[in-house]
Amino acid sequence: MFRQAGVKSHDRSYYSLRTVPFAITLGAPATMPHAHADAPPGRYWRLPMALPAVLQNLTLPVIASPMFIVSYPELVLAQCKAGIVGSFPALNARPAELLDEWLTQIQSELAAYKSSHPDAVIGPIAVNQIVHQSNVRLEHDVRVCVDHKVPIFITSLRAPAREIVDAVHSYGGIVLHDVINLRHAQKALEAGVDGLILVAAGAGGHAGTTSPFALVGEVRRIFDGPIVLSGAIANGGSILAAQAMGADLAYMGTRFIATQEAHAVEDYKRAILNAKSSDIIYTNLFTGVHGNYIRESIEKAGLDPEALPESDKSKMNFGGDKAKAWKDIWGAGQGVGLMDDLPSVGALVERLKTEYDAAKARLGVTR
Repeated sequence: MFRQAGVKSHDRSYYSLRTVPFAITLGAPATMPHAHADAPPGRYWRLPMALPAVLQNLTLPVIASPMFIVSYPELVLAQCKAGIVGSFPALNARPAELLDEWLTQIQSELAAYKSSHPDAVIGPIAVNQIVHQSNVRLEHDVRVCVDHKVPIFITSLRAPAREIVDAVHSYGGIVLHDVINLRHAQKALEAGVDGLILVAAGAGGHAGTTSPFALVGEVRRIFDGPIVLSGAIANGGSILAAQAMGADLAYMGTRFIATQEAHAVEDYKRAILNAKSSDIIYTNLFTGVHGNYIRESIEKAGLDPEALPESDKSKMNFGGDKAKAWKDIWGAGQGVGLMDDLPSVGALVERLKTEYDAAKARLGVTR
């Protein structure tokens, strides 16, 4: 349905070996796939595995997560120009025809920036697709992104159909899928995705409740491909910690809401700067999927954060071109208490890089 005419099916020649800062993971059975022949009994030596080239050579191992009403072209462009992966939800482009315009704008501006800054590290773009029966735009949005050869698809809620994965693979793109538990990870891998985004406890927006230590560990026992970790990652030390646990990249959202380029109202940004982790409320009321939201925005909507009813999942609706009824309910992760300024994206990434390097130095990590 989505495959480009005349394009050969996907091969994995775009993979190359990555350098991982911590190459040995202990505790998994030696009989697992990729177990080292010399591993001691009962131990699993995790070898450097193939990481898609599109995820290599970034300024930092970071994917900026796609955020509802926040991730617009200005933010995505700033993220990519700073050398990390910039992303946005396809459904942010309303009406649907705007998606093609956004991709054309982003790709043309990045090409011009690369031409004028030939030595700059420019991150790739990613587009999030909500895989749910209520998303009536899915086929259209996938086709537009395939036409633009978007290098990274991020799929959410349900594992993507094989035809979507094949369409992305047809031009060398990759598919990363959001998961909150091991069962969802297994289903996504069966669908043929290239990597997993583990949305652990404390992540902003739609999120799970599993500790990142447990979630990364469980998934690494069945999968040695690309893993991205999400959950209250707000500084450079946390990025390194994600890698130490076995992830390849960090997935950061809330920290980028509190930036100059974010398409968020000033009250939203201010609420993030004023909030602490205890001000984050976990509920499924607003979308039918459990997620984390700022207490202040819930109270302003006239609701009691401590007495929110459960939502009827059968009424979930992620499609259409109308603004969401709950657009003034603000998603955020538990890392809000670490944020106290509104820098530009470029300045933020520079700070994160400094913090990341300092964390490596403290631990004596040399690569």
